[in-house]
Amino acid sequence: MNNPPQNLNEPITKRLPFYSILPGLLLTIGLAILANSLTKIPSLSLFSSLIIAILLGIIVKNTMVVPKVFQPGIAFSLKRILRLSIILLGLRLSLSQILAVGSTGLVIVFVTLVSTFVFTCWFGKQIGVNQKLTKLIAAGTSICGASAIVATNGVVESKDEDVAYAVAIVTIFGTISMLLYPLLAVLFQVTSQQFGIWCGVSIHETAQVIAAAFQRGEVSGEFGTIAKLSRVIFLAPVVLTLGFLAPESSNSAQGIKSKKLPIPWFVLGFIVLMLLNSANIFPETPKKSVTEFNHFLLASSMAGMGLKTSIIEIKQSGIKPLYLGAASWLFISVISLVLIKSFY
Repeated sequence: MNNPPQNLNEPITKRLPFYSILPGLLLTIGLAILANSLTKIPSLSLFSSLIIAILLGIIVKNTMVVPKVFQPGIAFSLKRILRLSIILLGLRLSLSQILAVGSTGLVIVFVTLVSTFVFTCWFGKQIGVNQKLTKLIAAGTSICGASAIVATNGVVESKDEDVAYAVAIVTIFGTISMLLYPLLAVLFQVTSQQFGIWCGVSIHETAQVIAAAFQRGEVSGEFGTIAKLSRVIFLAPVVLTLGFLAPESSNSAQGIKSKKLPIPWFVLGFIVLMLLNSANIFPETPKKSVTEFNHFLLASSMAGMGLKTSIIEIKQSGIKPLYLGAASWLFISVISLVLIKSFY
């Protein structure tokens, strides 16, 4: 009866004293620190600390018993800290960065993102993947990996196991892109600038984009980074749209249909902070420190996600979501390359 709520939008009914959340909070922070340390190992350096943190959490959850005393702090990391982290992501973006890609590049980003999202939702329905998990995979593939998945879950309200499954899927195929793209670039004879845009438009995680794009030089790396950040700007519109399109729920007490407010406050905070950052009102050095610290906060939240994830429940989802992730990955890789080769 005292289990914490499972979804990001479920209210925390009462404020807990700080000492009650401290054990679980320290556990997620400890896992985030460990994840950050593991990224310094050469063989793991290509993986984001967010991915490693959620994997560490899953390992702890499924190999040992996590005492109840840790649960309030885990829930705090998974909800409060995550929402703050999504807001602070706005500091990574500015309108000038987005415009640097050029109008053609922005159109390619938009068309690729929307078509990939729509295709993934359509194909997920065709093969029988549940709608909520399908939307998480669509967001992670088309926008920005794990960050998009957890933000989208703020309105989709799927199970934590679905979130972990979606994160695993985009990690697998993002890693394949990271390793395969430099080889394909030679085969398809793309320029350094085209290659950077291709990486930024279609590879899932930021760390994976940087790792792949900079293999073709500084120009490629810079365009890849900017194109990737341009995709992030679509996170807010997609989440808001999903909120407005959420199914109506019947109100049995009044006999009418109602829809909850579809605008998550953390998404609005993200937009406001991005606009303020575009005005160059934040000093560069403190801003860099905040964005680096925010990455650590995201890792703590991902550790909390892992600590709420049961492998047994993931297995119950079957292998179809993996097929969906593969199809979505192939679609975004091909459509973005065709558009870039044709128009950029």
